[in-house]
Amino acid sequence: MSVETNKVTNGRPAELKAVGNPEGKGINGVLLDWRRTEPRGVVAKPQRQVLAELFTSMLALSASFKYRPAPGSLNYLYWIRGQWSLSLIGPDEWSRERSAGFAGTVILQRDMTWTIELSDRLADNKQMADAVGNFYDAFTESLNTDRTLEEILPFHFGRLPYFQRLHANALSRSLRASCALGGKTSVSCREYWRQMLPRQPLALIGVGELKGQQDDLTHESVLC
Repeated sequence: MSVETNKVTNGRPAELKAVGNPEGKGINGVLLDWRRTEPRGVVAKPQRQVLAELFTSMLALSASFKYRPAPGSLNYLYWIRGQWSLSLIGPDEWSRERSAGFAGTVILQRDMTWTIELSDRLADNKQMADAVGNFYDAFTESLNTDRTLEEILPFHFGRLPYFQRLHANALSRSLRASCALGGKTSVSCREYWRQMLPRQPLALIGVGELKGQQDDLTHESVLC
């Protein structure tokens, strides 16, 4: 995971123009997609929820998919042959190989954040668990900066495909608004946000640490 420089002009999707439009959409199509991904129902959130939603959303958006996700619909995250993949097809409908790589059920929320209900199979698949851990390590390192959270949000993530890039920008708008509503803007990632992280990725998203270890996080949750 890497975080690229924001590029937003008057709240408009400047990054879509900057990186081109390889999918061949006209300007009307891009603007329509921009409106469809407008975050709705954004509220102030506890800081751990902000971090969890940023982590799970970036994990989902790092996956390969070529369809327009719909808020509220079920998406299925897989770890297949060393890559993350997002699909509308559930694990019971796949081959045994693909089904074994089922990591969890992913839902795009109305506020354009992504939540994940992890699969029980994660504990039995070391390669998949390691992939989650590696992604978490990169996420943790991205917070090791004096920049603010709003400065490192993926407004411009030019290497992503069209739909992933579009939703990364929508996610950034959502979390920026949540932080503004909670009064926690302009604070250092290293000194504030990074200190709120648990040691293990599964603890961050509320399902306990790997191997039954307890989260030793001592910070209390406060509004973002």
